[in-house]
Amino acid sequence: MPHHDINAITDTLDETYGPFVLTPNEDPLGELISTILSQHTSDINTARAYGSLLATFPTWDDVVHAPTDRVIEAIRTGGLANSKAPRIQAVLREIDEREGDYRLPDLRAMPLAEAKAWLTSLPGVGPKTAACVLLFALGMPAMPVDTHVHRLALRIGLAPARMSAERTEDVLEELLGDNAERIYACHRGLIAHGRAICIARNPRCSACLLRKSCDYYRELHA
Repeated sequence: MPHHDINAITDTLDETYGPFVLTPNEDPLGELISTILSQHTSDINTARAYGSLLATFPTWDDVVHAPTDRVIEAIRTGGLANSKAPRIQAVLREIDEREGDYRLPDLRAMPLAEAKAWLTSLPGVGPKTAACVLLFALGMPAMPVDTHVHRLALRIGLAPARMSAERTEDVLEELLGDNAERIYACHRGLIAHGRAICIARNPRCSACLLRKSCDYYRELHA
């Protein structure tokens, strides 16, 4: 794999789009449910759906025991409500069965790999969702790899071509080390750059601040 200075790249992105400051929200279960709601929709729609869910059901127990149709109605603004509602109910039910309450275990006390494994053993919870909970709620050094982060990591050459998102998560965590603040800044910076410049089709390479570090650009101008 070609060597690229991920810290220099992160600094450039942070100076351009940031500064990105990690402030853990200390609500891992809320983050988990919100992240499930966020799949394939915008941040605005996610916030609306999550707010509507909390306004409709005073407790997580109410969500679990409500007719699924009512949960679907509550989160409809988030899109894909027909699949997200039963998934949310299943996740909450499983947590209650394991922990005897609607509360996640002390994930901070676990090694990172163990905390990830616990979360991804929940129904329908994948690596990206687990990483969001660990980073955004608990300030643990997990890298959520969404479509933007994955695309840019492969294009720049931070990860080998055609590597899966799940393996890319491991590679980026290894490159950035045990530093949640750096992981957060890199995550947010790559997303911002992916939306503004390094878009999926016809990336705006001529306007890119990272082109000297980028395999994709180098190959285009070889």
